[in-house]
Amino acid sequence: MKNRVKVLRAEHNLTQADLANAVEVSRQTINAIEKGKFDPSLILAFKLSEYFSKSIEEIFEYGK
Repeated sequence: MKNRVKVLRAEHNLTQADLANAVEVSRQTINAIEKGKFDPSLILAFKLSEYFSKSIEEIFEYGK
C-alpha cells in the first residue's frame, strides 16, 4: 500500500521517533510503514489520520 506518511512527517518537521510517540507505536513501525513494508492496522491508520488532520484516503492509497 502506498502512503504519504514520510511526506507528511517531513512537512510537520517530525522525526520518526516523534511521530511514533504521538501515535503510540515504535519508530521501527513508522519506518516500515514509510518504506511500504508494513500496512498499518485500521486503528493506527485512524491515529495517523487524526494526527495529520487528513482523511485516511489522503494518507494511504490502496494499490493495485
